[in-house]
Amino acid sequence: MRKAINHLKKSDPVLAGIIEQVGPCRMQFGEPTFHSLAEAILYQQLNGKAAVTIFKRFTDLAGDPLTPAGILKLNDAQMRGVGLSKQKTSYLRDLSEKTKAGLVEFERLARLSEEEVIQHLTQVKGVGVWTAHMFLMFTLRRPDILPTGDYGVQAAIKKHYKKRQWPKPAVMERIAKPWAPYRSIACWYLWQSLDVKTM
Repeated sequence: MRKAINHLKKSDPVLAGIIEQVGPCRMQFGEPTFHSLAEAILYQQLNGKAAVTIFKRFTDLAGDPLTPAGILKLNDAQMRGVGLSKQKTSYLRDLSEKTKAGLVEFERLARLSEEEVIQHLTQVKGVGVWTAHMFLMFTLRRPDILPTGDYGVQAAIKKHYKKRQWPKPAVMERIAKPWAPYRSIACWYLWQSLDVKTM
């Protein structure tokens, strides 16, 4: 991690300032499993406390860690009862069915390229490029992911790089070019910077 931080500090003075303010990198990783992706789907568009409560109720019913069989044994009323929308229920079922049928293979993901991982995961209903990017960063631990569709990364770039408009992917790619091969770590700092009091 020290090598990554040194590279980022040297390559971009704006980022160097952010790193200085945020302090040590404390990225937390999950395991690249069915459970992690099911959790990511459940957490989409929910705020922290509500998501934690719903997730806890859901795993109490379906089992912890989550498995395709555990999810598929629940009916619609049970899924609704823990606070899942009709849409989320259909996403979690689709993930479970595709995993059970062998269409989604978690043990293969570590060997796939970034593009292949995105293709493999986005075949699941409700898993878009953003979710695939988060999976690449926080479970497969890929150090060089730039989630151009992430609102927090866009907001931090707009703020720190003095952009009048929300940055488009091409602008983000250009700003992030010097960060390679550690763009995931740079993004972690950008997210943290939105919570830190800055000048």
